[in-house]
Amino acid sequence: MTVREYTTDSRNGQGLCYNIAVTVSLIITVRNEAKSLPRLLDSIAAQTHAPDEIVIVDGGSTDATLAVLREAATRLPLKIISRPGANISQGRNTAIRAARGDIICSTDAGVRLDLCWVEELVKPFGGGLLPKDESRRMKDEKESSSFILHPSAFAVVSGFFIPDPHGAFETALAATTLPALADIVPEKFLPSSRSIAFRKTAWEQVNGYPEWLDYCEDLIFDFALRGANFRFVFAPRAIAHFRPRHSLRPFCKQYYHYARGDGKANLFFKRHLVRYGTYLIALPLVIGLTVAAPLWSIPLWLFAAAFMFYTPYKRLLPMLRAFALLDRLCALVWVPLIRVAGDIAKMIGYPVGVAWRIRNRRG
Repeated sequence: MTVREYTTDSRNGQGLCYNIAVTVSLIITVRNEAKSLPRLLDSIAAQTHAPDEIVIVDGGSTDATLAVLREAATRLPLKIISRPGANISQGRNTAIRAARGDIICSTDAGVRLDLCWVEELVKPFGGGLLPKDESRRMKDEKESSSFILHPSAFAVVSGFFIPDPHGAFETALAATTLPALADIVPEKFLPSSRSIAFRKTAWEQVNGYPEWLDYCEDLIFDFALRGANFRFVFAPRAIAHFRPRHSLRPFCKQYYHYARGDGKANLFFKRHLVRYGTYLIALPLVIGLTVAAPLWSIPLWLFAAAFMFYTPYKRLLPMLRAFALLDRLCALVWVPLIRVAGDIAKMIGYPVGVAWRIRNRRG
């Protein structure tokens, strides 16, 4: 892509601008994603501003993933790298090293990107797109596309992600575990690497994603970028759609892994401590009070229910408008089950991660 870069003339302090070639690379890691890849690849092909290249690292798929990618390479600027056994961090770092882009966009398999996802992610790096007539002229002159880049602008653009649930369980899961756009505080938001863009120089400065970590790697990467004082900006219209887990068992496995990652990386200690205190101390005390003085316990149960379930139900109710009555009831019942099951999975996973950290002397 050809972009417009701004600088200042040291002689008179006035702004100058000139066109420079800046490449935008999209990186993705995959493993056994043959069923979900077509949806993602179709959404990439339909982008209003396509990336200059797409670098995909396969972590050792045993299904038809590689065949799907090879077919897609006939219609997309795809670079396919096979790295069996690589975890997500290793796969992302491999993809970024192989990418020639000045700007790196990252997403995951299993998502569908909004049509303007790349455009919205790249715009904040310099303030917007060149006018269409100038973009067209530059293309005629074989200068590829049309983004503006400012050297002192943001280094990280945080895209957003929204659930694409199918059925009552997935809808309840999305409402229970995922923030709505209205919940986001842009200045504090830490992006998921399913929807993010950053300058390659920023990635280099923080030594990339942490390859010793198999989960929560994107949070550690975010913290490293913030610690290096890189500027973040939130791009709420750069949206990736993804399906939540389809049943309770894979959800619990996912949350076990997340909490294990927290333990390995020494993340959110206070949050996990509160969870243990709630279930192992406060809950037995309230149960004891219920047995001894049932009426006195009612306010405590109401407070606990509001604390745990108010936000999920607030998100859920608008999502149920198109559901049949039975599906609505099922979704309402699923919320507390999901919340408690997820908490138990986290309480099991966190100490496993802490034990790993102690053995490996990290943090």
